[in-house]
Order: sequence, then C-alpha cells, then structure tokens
Amino acid sequence: MRKGIQNLENSENKNYKIIAVDDEEGIIDSLSIFLKRSGYNFTGVTNPQEAIERVQKEHFDLMILDFIMTPFHGDQVVEEIRKFNKELYILLLTGHKDLAPPLETIRKLDIQGYCEKSDKFDQLLLLIESGIKSIAQMHEIKKINEELKNTNEMLEKAYLESIETLRYTVEAKDTYTKGHSDRVSAYSVLIGKSVGLSENDLKILQIGGLFHDIGKIGVPDSILLKESKLTDDEYSEIKNHPSIGAHILSTATIFQDIIPIVKHHHEKYDGTGYPSRLKGDDIPYLARITAIADSFDAMTSKRTYRDCLPLDTVIAEFKRCKRNPI
Repeated sequence: MRKGIQNLENSENKNYKIIAVDDEEGIIDSLSIFLKRSGYNFTGVTNPQEAIERVQKEHFDLMILDFIMTPFHGDQVVEEIRKFNKELYILLLTGHKDLAPPLETIRKLDIQGYCEKSDKFDQLLLLIESGIKSIAQMHEIKKINEELKNTNEMLEKAYLESIETLRYTVEAKDTYTKGHSDRVSAYSVLIGKSVGLSENDLKILQIGGLFHDIGKIGVPDSILLKESKLTDDEYSEIKNHPSIGAHILSTATIFQDIIPIVKHHHEKYDGTGYPSRLKGDDIPYLARITAIADSFDAMTSKRTYRDCLPLDTVIAEFKRCKRNPI
C-alpha cells in the first residue's frame, strides 16, 4: 500500500520540472540522483548564465539555486530571471547560513526559501514538497481565473445578444433608427477617443450609442412614423422616450452603465433639455458626448421634412450653441 502511494506521488512529480544551478558538479550529480529517485523531472546546470538562458527558453516550475557561484552569485541570477519571469519558484542553497543574502534581498527578489547545503537532503526535500504544493495551488488559481474569464466572455456575449434583440425590436418600428443608432455609436466613440477616455468608457459609449433610442419602443407608431410636423402634444410624447428607455433597462444590472446615456442624451447645457432639465456639469459626461454625436447625425441625415444640412451649417450651429467644452 505504502509503495503504491509512493509510486503515485512519483508519477505526479513528473508533471513538475525542476532546474538546479550550482557550479559544483558533485552537488548537481547528487541532486540529480536524489530528485529523479523522487520522480521529479530534473535538469542540472553548472553555469549561471546558461541557467538564465534555459529558464528564458524553457518552462520550469522550481529552481534550486546555489548562492556563492562563479562568475556571479545566485542573487544576480535571480535578479536577471525576475526581469522576464515572475512566477518561477526559487529555493536558495547556501554553504552556511552566515553566507546567505540579507532577508531584504530575499524578499526583494521574491526568493521563496533557502536552506544550508548538507549531505542529507531531508530539509531540501521538505522545501521542495512545500514549493510544489504552492505551485499546484497557483496552477489551480490560474485554471479558475481562466474559467471565470471564459464565463465572463459568455456573459458578455449574452449581453450583446440581448442588446441586438432589443435593437431589432425598435428598428422594426422605426427603420430610421438603425442607421442613426449605428452612426451615433461610432461618432460617440470617435469623440471619446479624441478626449482620451478609457477603454471601459469607450465601450459604454459604443453600447450606449447603439441603445440610446430604445425608449422609442414605447412611442405610438402614429407619432413615430408621422411625416408631417408634430403637434405640441405629439412632441411631448416623443420627449418621453429617454425616460421610457431608462425604465425599460432599470431592472437589468448589466445595463446600469448605459442608463445615464439613454436617459439624458437630450439634456441641454443651458438646462432647457429633457427629461430632467439638467444643466451644465450635472449632465452625465458620457451623455453629453452622446448628445453631440446624436445632434451631429440628426443634422447631417435626410429627414422626411428636410434634406441633410451642409457641413458648414452644422459646424456653425455647434459654435452658436456652444457654452463650455464638454
């Protein structure tokens, strides 16, 4: 039974690659016999520079490293390795504890442990076994993180599919909305990039632009599709679409970031907009950007009651209405 357990452990140990670095050939030979007997995948190197190059080219889980070596010491080897590999588990060997590097250096270089050289490797084996357990846990955490990443990607995919489904519902009522929402989304992102917004904010602008008119699903077709000028009452109905859109999205956590855009993209800097008559900096920043993109596309698009406006006219209108920079 005991032999069977040992064979199983040795079989599992083969999954881990250990590299030992010591300029004494005899130490490398002894470690090779000892660790291979324990089932580890072992590589021994006597040249510190070669060790650095091997670690850079190959994957190793754990390094056993002599401190006093020529042409340079173990701490210098670690310093070089840490420039390109932060995960390698390192155990330092010293001829005597008085020759070990300062504790501050060990912490700075992220050396996981050290022990004195000895004819017996009992202490070293305990440190290796402890290191392997830590490495196994690190692999498990990486696996969990990867699974979470995949799960998040699936949720994001479902989120985007939900957006598309709702968009199609609105577009079925108002064919103008499709091209308009796509352009508002693209213009908003371009403005966001020009003012140096983060990737997260750009994503919110992109989705918010696609979704900003979702509230039109609650506007009667007779008003939404009317070709002649709207009456005051009909215009009041149209002005409800930002609040309707925000209400539709309010119950879903995944839509929370874009709700300010949906609700406030018709506010005006002087406080005469709708639905909340917000003024100046009280208007959410990303909603202000979307409002500019929305206004630009509205003026440069052909409507049933007018042709698209010349670009010079649009620019002049923006300058006329300008109060402060967004």
